[in-house]
Amino acid sequence: MQVADNSVVFFHYELKNDQNEVVDTTEGEEPIPYIHGKQQIVPGLEEAMLGHKAGDKFDVCVPPEKGYGLHDEDKLFDVDRALFAGMADLAVGSMCEMTNEHGQPEVVTVAEIGDEVVTVDANHPFAGQVLTFAIEITSVREATETELENGIG
Repeated sequence: MQVADNSVVFFHYELKNDQNEVVDTTEGEEPIPYIHGKQQIVPGLEEAMLGHKAGDKFDVCVPPEKGYGLHDEDKLFDVDRALFAGMADLAVGSMCEMTNEHGQPEVVTVAEIGDEVVTVDANHPFAGQVLTFAIEITSVREATETELENGIG
């Protein structure tokens, strides 16, 4: 069966950033499942999966616009340093969870540490980067009605 809308796809991947560094992999883990056509993976990767079948191995280059988006300067925020008083290991590059303006938890990255404020970046860590995925599709099958209604897992 080929990957098509409403098919369940299990795959392994190795992800490299635009510096050609491996930043994520499923090596040594179970393959990742998703339902094709339901926007459960980045758009550029989902587009590249279409038509492939179990056993296929391929590389796909995903530009920021079809990955995690462009880096948005409006997602940089200055936060009172006192809010980080309990973090002994605060450093540029640290990730922490904060509440956004909508009251939702959001993971941010510490971009700069000043005497009075800490600048945090709410962009996805891969925003603005061209990403290269090495893909191995392990299985493809039709999704059940339950999976289509509730998702996988």
